[in-house]
Amino acid sequence: MARQDSIIKFKGQMGGISFYKSAQDGHLARQKGGVDAKRIQTDPAFARTRENGSEFGRAGSNGKLLRTAFRSQLLNTGDSRMANRLSALLNAVLKTDQVSLRGQRNVANGDLNLLRGFDFNDEGKLTHTFFAPYAADVDRVTGTVTIDVPAFVPTDMIAYPDGATHFRLVAAAAEVDFAENAYNVQALETDELVLGALPAAPVNLALTMSPGNTDPLFVVLGIEFAQLVNGQMYTLNNGAYNALSLVAIEPGA
Repeated sequence: MARQDSIIKFKGQMGGISFYKSAQDGHLARQKGGVDAKRIQTDPAFARTRENGSEFGRAGSNGKLLRTAFRSQLLNTGDSRMANRLSALLNAVLKTDQVSLRGQRNVANGDLNLLRGFDFNDEGKLTHTFFAPYAADVDRVTGTVTIDVPAFVPTDMIAYPDGATHFRLVAAAAEVDFAENAYNVQALETDELVLGALPAAPVNLALTMSPGNTDPLFVVLGIEFAQLVNGQMYTLNNGAYNALSLVAIEPGA
């Protein structure tokens, strides 16, 4: 793969070279080649290739399902490569499946704890923005998920963007059935809290999930910022500060 540096940018194919545009990397060119697709689909020599392709595709689909479950929380968060980063990590999780055959390995049987601490916004990590201590607790029997944050001084414990006057904490939990491509999600957020030098009151975010559910459960915690102008609150979509992270994971039974 090579980058197009000429003034005139090409698209299409010419002389065995494919010219195209990538949203992340701009105008690129690469040599056309590779093995015929039909041969890859049928030739026994490419059995491993088919298995790897099947599993990689499954990881991508699982990543899309997880992103869809937390779509509301991702509207103001997430970097341009987040989907690819999540798919790659889920592919690593899938490869830890010690039960299924090659080509049939799946995320649910893998080590989902590899996802713990995943930041949906790589440019605004939760650990770089929110420094107050918190505890995330999951009770699968009762279906209760709680995130507790003791009282803290916002200006001491939060890195915030210029112009921000308020912030809110957001939390969500999702029970995800990867086999059925289904999920159940519950979410909560605080009111807008003042970014000031006075201590903020303790925060308790309690989510009610399905009692006794055995699907993998994912819990996210995030922070978003707002600006108060003439009595109107405006959300700040600042990619360097808005954060959302997977803070707790309970593998399925």
